[in-house]
Amino acid sequence: MIAHLRGRLLSKTPNQAIVECSGVGYDITISVATFSALPHEGAEAALHIHTHVREDQLALFGFAEIQEKRLFEKLLTISGIGPKLAITVLSGIDSGRLVSAIRAGDHATLTRIPGIGKKTAERVVLELKDKLDDLATAIPAGVGGAQMHGAAGDDALSALVNLGYARPVAQKAIETAIEKNSEAGRDFETLFRAAMAAIR
Repeated sequence: MIAHLRGRLLSKTPNQAIVECSGVGYDITISVATFSALPHEGAEAALHIHTHVREDQLALFGFAEIQEKRLFEKLLTISGIGPKLAITVLSGIDSGRLVSAIRAGDHATLTRIPGIGKKTAERVVLELKDKLDDLATAIPAGVGGAQMHGAAGDDALSALVNLGYARPVAQKAIETAIEKNSEAGRDFETLFRAAMAAIR
């Protein structure tokens, strides 16, 4: 299966890109966020690819960021959400806000996305609410989204996870450390030590 493509960007629209690799032009469905991240036509572009195979069709879906691809693939696990609707969802809301809305059970935000009704929103929350911890900090939140505590917070989280702590435990420790000392969030080393103390 195709997982990544790099080549010359022949054309792009808000929902489609054509990338030429070794003389072959690949027709790729993309989200609005990926469209915005792509360079100008004629430049070299790289996309993470999800290859969707059906009996009568092989379709490519491309993403500028690996986290957006992972979120797309999680949406595909929901009954009633196919790849076209998943792309529509990712085009209708910033990835960070989407993750925040799902984790918070914010049905009102989800139902404002084109193609997502009340029942689908409920299914998305029910099935994905506890499966997005790894994406909550990986995807920067846009306006109105929950955001981890800057670069120091991201680095501290990564360090704690690499030491073997569960991500939710590490996140809670970082939040606790910053609640006790808001200045800690500005410096990785200070924050990391405070979070380690909070875990113990």
